[in-house]
Amino acid sequence: MIQFPKPDVEQFFQTYLIRSFGVSSDESRLIFSSTLSGKFNLWAMDLKGETSYPFPLTYNDQMCSFIKLDPQGRHILTAFDHDGNENYQLSALRWNGGEPMPLLDGLSPDDKHEFVHLSEDGKRIYYTDSKGNPNFLNSRVYHLDTKENHLLIEGKDTTTELCAVSPDEKTFAFTKIYANTYYVSYIIRENGEEACLTPDPEQVHTAGSVQFLDNDNVIFATDYESEFTYMAHYHIPTGAFKRLCEIDKETIAQLRLHKETGTVYIVTEKGVEDHLYAYSLDSGELTSIPLPVDILEQLAVTRSGNLYILGRGAVKPFNIYRYDGSGWTMLTKNVMTGLTEEDLVAPDVVTYKSFDGMEIEALLFRAKEHTANGCTVFWPHGGPQAAERKQFRAMFQYIIAQGYNIFCPNFRGSTGYGSSFVKLVEQDWGEGPRKDCLAGMDWLFEQGISSRDRLFVLGGSYGGYMTLLLAGRNPEYFKAAIDIVGVSNLFTFYNSVPEHWKPIMKQWLGDPEQDRERFIKDTPITYLDNMVNPMLIIQGANDPRVVKAESDQIVEALRAKGRDVEYIVFDDEGHGITKKANEKIAYARMVEFLNRCR
Repeated sequence: MIQFPKPDVEQFFQTYLIRSFGVSSDESRLIFSSTLSGKFNLWAMDLKGETSYPFPLTYNDQMCSFIKLDPQGRHILTAFDHDGNENYQLSALRWNGGEPMPLLDGLSPDDKHEFVHLSEDGKRIYYTDSKGNPNFLNSRVYHLDTKENHLLIEGKDTTTELCAVSPDEKTFAFTKIYANTYYVSYIIRENGEEACLTPDPEQVHTAGSVQFLDNDNVIFATDYESEFTYMAHYHIPTGAFKRLCEIDKETIAQLRLHKETGTVYIVTEKGVEDHLYAYSLDSGELTSIPLPVDILEQLAVTRSGNLYILGRGAVKPFNIYRYDGSGWTMLTKNVMTGLTEEDLVAPDVVTYKSFDGMEIEALLFRAKEHTANGCTVFWPHGGPQAAERKQFRAMFQYIIAQGYNIFCPNFRGSTGYGSSFVKLVEQDWGEGPRKDCLAGMDWLFEQGISSRDRLFVLGGSYGGYMTLLLAGRNPEYFKAAIDIVGVSNLFTFYNSVPEHWKPIMKQWLGDPEQDRERFIKDTPITYLDNMVNPMLIIQGANDPRVVKAESDQIVEALRAKGRDVEYIVFDDEGHGITKKANEKIAYARMVEFLNRCR
C-alpha cells in the first residue's frame, strides 16, 4: 500500500472564505464575496443555466460588508474597506463587474458606512454614516438618480444606528447602543416623534433585528425581561407591545420576513449550534427546518419563498445553500482539496465545573490516534461576548492534523447561554473568565488529556488578550503561547478603539480612572516579569480594533528582558488574517513554533 505523508499546510488552505452574498430578484444570479482567488473579491454564478461556474466581478482584492443587487439588474451596490481597516465605503458596480465606483464624494479614508435598506424601486439607499459624527453616527438617505443626500437621524449621546425602513419610507426604526448587552430600538416618524419598541428603555436589555410587517406593525428580537431573546410585536399607532414567539433556552439571532406568505424565518443560537424555524404570523405555528450546517452566517428570503443561507460546520467549510421547501441544494462547492469530512475532526461537546461551581460548555477536538502527539492547544475565543461554536477553521484542522488536540471553552461572557451569563464579563475581563480557563485546564489534566508540560495557549483578539494575561499570571499551567491581535494594555486599548466603540467602553470594560486598580490587575503587560514562556505574536498593521501598538509595546518590553518572542506583522491585514498567502505563512509558523516548543 502507498503511504502518504501528513497533509502539508497548502492542502489545508485550499478552501476559501465566503463573507457575504446577494441574490438577484429573479434568482438568476448569485453574487458573493470570497477569497476564491486568494484575496477577497466579488464573484458571480448564474443559477438558471445548465452550468453555474463562478466568475469574477472585481479585482480590487478588498473585503466588502454587503451585496445588494439592483431590482432591475442595472448595477450592484456594495461597500469596500482597505486592507482590513474596516472603513467600508459605499460603491456601485456595473452589472457585470469591473472597477468599483464610489457613490459619495468628499470622503476621507476614515469615513465609514453601514448599509441598511434599498428602496423597492432601487432609487434610494439608506445607510449609517460616520462622517462628521464618528462617535455617535448619523443615519442618511442617498438618492441614486439625483445624488441628493439627506440626514434622517443624528446620533447624540450614544452610538445610534438605523436598522429598518417602513414600506412607505415614512417611518424608521433605529437603535441606541449603550453596550453589547444593552441596546434599545425606537420608531421615529416623519414628524420626528419617537417611540421605544419595549416598555422601559431604562431597563438594561436588547432590542434589535427590526422588520416592518407593514407601515403600522413591526416585529423584532428582544430579551426584555427574559434570559433568552424572543420575537416581539409592536403596533405603532397604539404603542402596544407583546411577546410573539419564545423558543426554550434558545436566543434569536436573525429574523427574516416573507411578506407574501406571512412567514417569519427565525435563526437561533443554542450553545455551539444554530437552529432555523419558520413561524406563521397567522396561525402562530412554529416549524423546525433542519440545517445542512451547524452555524448559519447569513439568511436571505426571496419573493418566491426560497431561502438562501451562508453557513459552515465543524468539518464543513463556508458554502451557500438554497432551500425550496423540499430540501437544501449546495450552490457553491467549497471543499478541502484531497481531503474528505472523514479526514477532518469534529469536536466533542463537553462540560466542566468552574472555580465557583458554574457549568462551562466547551468543544474538544481530539487528534486522530495515528497522528496524536499527546499535546493540546487551549483556545480562548475572541469577543469576549462571542462564543466558540461548531464552525470550520482551516487553522484548527491543520493543527489537529499535526497531532495536537484543541480545547475551546465558552467561559463566562460567552453568547448563547442566556443574558445573565453574557453580562458576566462586563467590567471583569481578567478575573472570572481567566479562572474559567484555569478550571478548563485543570479539567484537561484530570481527564488525562493533557499536562502542564504538553499544553499550549493560542488565542486571537480577546482570546489574544487572555493568552497574554495567562502567560503573565499563570505561566506554570502551560509550555508556550501564541497571541494573534491581542490586547496587551487595557489603558492604551481603551483610548485606541474605533470612535463609535467609545460610548460603550465604560460599560464593557470599565473606566481607566475610576477602575485604575482593576485595569492594572487585569492588564497583561503588568506581569512582564512572569512572562517566561516562549511566545509568538501575530498582528495586522491596519487593525482598527486592537491597533498594532498593542502588540508593539509588549514585544518591545519582552525583548528588552531577553525573552523568547517571535513577532510577525502583516502590512495588508487588519483584525485577523484573511488573505490566503498570509494564512499559509502565519499558520505554518504557528505549527513550527508549537513543534519547536514541544
